[in-house]
Amino acid sequence: MRKLLIAMLSSALLCTATPLLAQDLEGDMDVLKGALRTVQKTDDKAEMVRALSDMRTAASDAKTRTPDKLEGQPADSAQVKDYHAELDKLIGQIDDSLKLANAGDLAGAKEQAKQFAATRDEGHKKFR
Repeated sequence: MRKLLIAMLSSALLCTATPLLAQDLEGDMDVLKGALRTVQKTDDKAEMVRALSDMRTAASDAKTRTPDKLEGQPADSAQVKDYHAELDKLIGQIDDSLKLANAGDLAGAKEQAKQFAATRDEGHKKFR
């Protein structure tokens, strides 16, 4: 009985975790949006580090996707390269903020995170 219960719980967890592993571009952007809100509001180091780590993962995953506006473009086109450069810029900003958060400088991390919105707005103008 116990083994059956463990197997059922494991299956349920696997089924619910799978969609999180394979998100589309819109899902990645939703993660970025929600995590940015968390970063801006939290005063808890662990929560901020977790949110920034989630943002980095989502931004990295977004690099593997193509926005609708760029569908059909070759991977080496100037527009696709520009899209990747915008995400690299965001990832660099997240890394800088993450370093500050890990060092305990939450105020500095929040200040650094203010740049995320400008990068987002710039990217949305070009690729949304």
